[in-house]
Amino acid sequence: MRSAFVAATAFFSLAVAGQPVLAAEAPYIDDRSTAEAVVRSLYSAISRHEFARAWGYFGDTKPAKDFDTFVKGYDGTDKVEVQTGAVSDEGAAGSIFYNVPVAIRATDKDGKQTVFAGCYTLRQVNASIQEPPFTPIFIDKGALKLASADFEDAVPASCGDGPPPPKKDAALEQAKKAFAATYGDQCDKETPEGKPVGEPATHTLHYKDATAAADEPERETRLFRFFCSMAAYNESAVYYISDDVSGVRQLQFASPELDIRYENNNSEGKVEAINIIGFQTDDQLVNSDYDEATKTISSMNKWRGVGDASSAGTYLFRNGNFSLVQYDVDASYDGEINPQTVLDYNTPP
Repeated sequence: MRSAFVAATAFFSLAVAGQPVLAAEAPYIDDRSTAEAVVRSLYSAISRHEFARAWGYFGDTKPAKDFDTFVKGYDGTDKVEVQTGAVSDEGAAGSIFYNVPVAIRATDKDGKQTVFAGCYTLRQVNASIQEPPFTPIFIDKGALKLASADFEDAVPASCGDGPPPPKKDAALEQAKKAFAATYGDQCDKETPEGKPVGEPATHTLHYKDATAAADEPERETRLFRFFCSMAAYNESAVYYISDDVSGVRQLQFASPELDIRYENNNSEGKVEAINIIGFQTDDQLVNSDYDEATKTISSMNKWRGVGDASSAGTYLFRNGNFSLVQYDVDASYDGEINPQTVLDYNTPP
């Protein structure tokens, strides 16, 4: 396996003239807690051009005949991204061997990208039987070859007797990509709970079209709610919807354009009239959530922190889409919560 591994190293090392430059954006990862973590640590070291550290993740069988040859193999490499698949393991003679499916995308200094895929075998020697110096999990062997698939799809289904990775949720992945492309630089980086933005709350809706026959099966629609930003008292969210006809698309929400008349033109005074003078659409909803029982998305935009002035919309899911069915406005800054309904398609006649 040594020769195969050396050959694989040559494959995914991009040899281009020039001296390596530290890729400052690559995170420092040095984690030997799992086999997958060791592989990620290896490529963290390579992306940062910390080759002594990378060399140290291998056991007695090294990826090149000597350290200088190993380093030279990465002369033209700017950075390396890595993905791993479902890890399998087996025990043997005081050790556990892990098989890790791997795909990497190597980028050279001219920006050219090349994808390789294959398997690594890592070994963990039983810690209780070791004597100093201690040996952590290490890479025992591996082989990567040029991949024909895109990086996102290049991870092998399994290595050895390992299980295949779980089937991807295509609609969810497409919604996440669309959100990241449009709002990645606009929205906060973390939710109020400290979680990364970009993992949505998901709901599955089943329904029949209004014109569907009684024996027709129900249709399915997926709803994805992405947290976007949090201000002092308002939180915004972006929604995507997916079905078998239109695929994944972003929801736009209708809202009335209002002409609010105050006594003596004083916005702190009495409200004389609220008139709808048109409609507009919003790509985000404020303080919103989806109610599975009523199949409605509701929103409530506070105009100031105490919440005595606000606007609220109710969007009902029917016939495969969300429609604005009710809109309430509290336009008085009087310290009391007393909204009035200015649009109502929600109450039967």
